[in-house]
Amino acid sequence: MAFLQEEEINCPYCGETITILLDPSDIDQEYIEDCQVCCQPINFFVSDDESGELSVNVSSDNN
Repeated sequence: MAFLQEEEINCPYCGETITILLDPSDIDQEYIEDCQVCCQPINFFVSDDESGELSVNVSSDNN
């Protein structure tokens, strides 16, 4: 059973720290979610490393 992983990111627009949940089924997926603070669209890319640890890269829609 895959477990959600809690991760903190900084919004590329307003800089606020936001807690998100990473789903292992999202590995190598790219998706967009609005910032919970400023409502701007954040691009998310979920990946994993050799040990299976999940990581997320975020960027603004302007990049």
